[in-house]
Amino acid sequence: MLMSESQTRRIKVLIVDDSALIRSLLSEIINRQPDMVVVGAAPDPIVARDMIRNLNPDVLTLDVEMPRMDGIEFLEKLMRLHPMPVVMVSTMTQQGAETTMRALELGAVDFVAKPKLDVSKGMQASANDLVEKVRLAATARVRRPAPPSSASAGKATPVLALGSRASTEKLIIIGASTGGTEAIKAVLLPMPPDAPGIVITQHMPPGFTKSFAQRLDSLCKISVKEAEDGERILPGHAYIAPGDYHLLVKKSGANYVTALSSGEPVNRHRPSVEVLFRSVAQCVGSNAIGIMLTGMGKDGAAAMLEMKRAGAFNVAQDESTCVVFGMPKEAIAAGGVDEVLPLGDIPKRVLGALRAIGGVRHRI
Repeated sequence: MLMSESQTRRIKVLIVDDSALIRSLLSEIINRQPDMVVVGAAPDPIVARDMIRNLNPDVLTLDVEMPRMDGIEFLEKLMRLHPMPVVMVSTMTQQGAETTMRALELGAVDFVAKPKLDVSKGMQASANDLVEKVRLAATARVRRPAPPSSASAGKATPVLALGSRASTEKLIIIGASTGGTEAIKAVLLPMPPDAPGIVITQHMPPGFTKSFAQRLDSLCKISVKEAEDGERILPGHAYIAPGDYHLLVKKSGANYVTALSSGEPVNRHRPSVEVLFRSVAQCVGSNAIGIMLTGMGKDGAAAMLEMKRAGAFNVAQDESTCVVFGMPKEAIAAGGVDEVLPLGDIPKRVLGALRAIGGVRHRI
């Protein structure tokens, strides 16, 4: 049966999941959208392989745990031989979170969490999140995975010490969303052990940020952890906003400290980059270096301008290296960005600026 002209303009989605219930739920949710259609549903990667060839989908939703071949093994082969946008469907468990981090490393655009209980109700509740991520994946810049040796390359990179003043007086502040897990890794890997404290908001649901932090901690020279409330922000440490909590920076005497908030979502997100950046504009001012990385939407754009007006030096990832250019584009358009750089140049620029000023309190 031939599809109509209007159907051919829809985003073609192939669902790969061993659960008949999940396949049915995902199909129902996606087919309700006027701009997308499910062209097939496969119970395992072996069947999916043939369907990809025959149906030429725009986006794949991929389960992690399946018979005959697990989702990670299939994703690794797919991104090497036939790169295409993939949204992972991951269980909300520690193992599921760790596997999801690996999937993002291999090139998956994003993921949605599969509820552990009351699957039908849970999937319907996250329907808007699912279709937004599928829609975004269809426009994302798909990248081939980096060579295996690159994950630990940062450990061997020679670095220059920054000096105590640059390390203790400055803070590096990072905001990211879709594609951000790998972009954040690329920024953190070259950071020396005496780098200034780094505070990060990455859009990510509860249960996944801890695994993300642990993964980065195992790779980086600096220490990386999920942020807790009231921690002193130390040089050589990075703090990642926990899922479902806003992360802010506050001043306690001469020290910068973290603060967590369960306030209302901002720009539909909790954690929100806007909340972090605004707190930095208010209490860190010219001692902040802001970095806006790949991500959808405009979260953080207005507050990045506030940071700049308060004296911060701000950089944004350029379009050619972003998975999604939304958040950097909006920050640039708002006037809050001093320099736009390819992802690989951002750590070098930030470290170079810190060394050049020696930690002196003035605009970079």
